Amino acid sequence: MAFNIEGKVALISGGASGIGLKYAKELLRNGLKGVTLADVNTDFGNQALKEIEKEFGSNKAVFVHTDVTNKQSFEEAFKKTIEVFKNLDILINNAGICNDAIWEKEIAININGVVHGILLGLEHYIPKFKTADEGVIVNIASVAGITASGLFPVYSATKYAVLGMSKAFGNQSHYSRTGVRTLTLCPGLTRTPMVTGMSECTLGPNYKRMVEKAVPNIPMQNPESVAVAMIHIIKHAATGTIWVAENDEEPYEYKIPPRENFAPK
Repeated sequence: MAFNIEGKVALISGGASGIGLKYAKELLRNGLKGVTLADVNTDFGNQALKEIEKEFGSNKAVFVHTDVTNKQSFEEAFKKTIEVFKNLDILINNAGICNDAIWEKEIAININGVVHGILLGLEHYIPKFKTADEGVIVNIASVAGITASGLFPVYSATKYAVLGMSKAFGNQSHYSRTGVRTLTLCPGLTRTPMVTGMSECTLGPNYKRMVEKAVPNIPMQNPESVAVAMIHIIKHAATGTIWVAENDEEPYEYKIPPRENFAPK
């Protein structure tokens, strides 16, 4: 049976702009009761609230200034969600950056931030405050977490980490005790503010030249199609599964073969 988004409550990290905001709007179009936009950018957050109120009416969204690298800061977004909407059913760990030039910060946001979100959502808030029997966590990785990107090696490594975490926390044993499915969505290159100035976000001149040569030849998709893919997996995907959304097409499941398949016979 498909997960029913109608009447549910979501929290989206990095939800004030880009794909994160598209996720919020698409969830609301599917009957979501309310959404918390947890983001470090207050200006974007205030603008996002205006857009949501204009399209969906009042009392549909709240913004919480959030630094996902700080677990206490991230938890404030969870607390505010419960205070305003009383429930929490869906967590999208979307906050992330692609900037190998500041790789220490990149690791802190892309890996530590996801760990904080999973532990808060899976171990505390969603099992306790979900509206019905089931909750959902979606961790945002990337196709760069499936096919290693030589252009942005550190970014790619962080998304491999997200993949591993999602598979591990998505284990059936965790679902059985929490009632929370943990999923991974891997978007392909998407038209968002993140891709602007990518050549300045590398490990140095050699990488910059590689990016300037390669990126114009990589097909880009619209963020709206990724948001539609998100709805599909929230409704239908099994816990622990990995899904790819690229080229503005329907999402497909990416399956990692068992390592035993490669053992010598």
